[in-house]
Amino acid sequence: MRGAIAKVGVVVAALAILGAAWAHGPTRQKVRESIEIDAPQAKVWAVIGNFQDMSWLAGVSKTKGEKGNEIGATRRLMLTDGATIDEELYKYEPEMLSYSYRITAVDVKVLPVTNYSSTLTVSPAPDGKAKLEWAGAFYRGFPNNDPPPELNDEAAKAAVSGLYRAGLEALKKKIESGS
Repeated sequence: MRGAIAKVGVVVAALAILGAAWAHGPTRQKVRESIEIDAPQAKVWAVIGNFQDMSWLAGVSKTKGEKGNEIGATRRLMLTDGATIDEELYKYEPEMLSYSYRITAVDVKVLPVTNYSSTLTVSPAPDGKAKLEWAGAFYRGFPNNDPPPELNDEAAKAAVSGLYRAGLEALKKKIESGS
């Protein structure tokens, strides 16, 4: 009798583990985009290195913030369509030409992500050019199982990748044209 009870206990435990594995929620997604810019690193950093200025990103009409480039600095991106994105700086390394920030508030209709953090880094590229990398990690906009298509992993990755590509292309054009 004890052997049968022990076997039932093992089966119940195994089913509980399998059930937990099948019922997992979203996984953290990552996107990394980069571009070479025909300009020295210092010139690229001069354009992106101020956390309070994101005027180089298409769709941003105004940036308003506090505390400059200090850790804990905040900024609100006002978008041309009236939406806003609130962000906080959590790592700033000008000697490494890099900073990291997180989104603290955004409507998933604007950007279908949650728990988003991102890093911008300028590094050397061949022939005196600079490489600008924008890397982010986030969860999809719908935190539970069975998300609607506009809030699933693929939608989140596509939105962030599209944002990064558009931003990097715009920066390249701005910096290389001298505007």
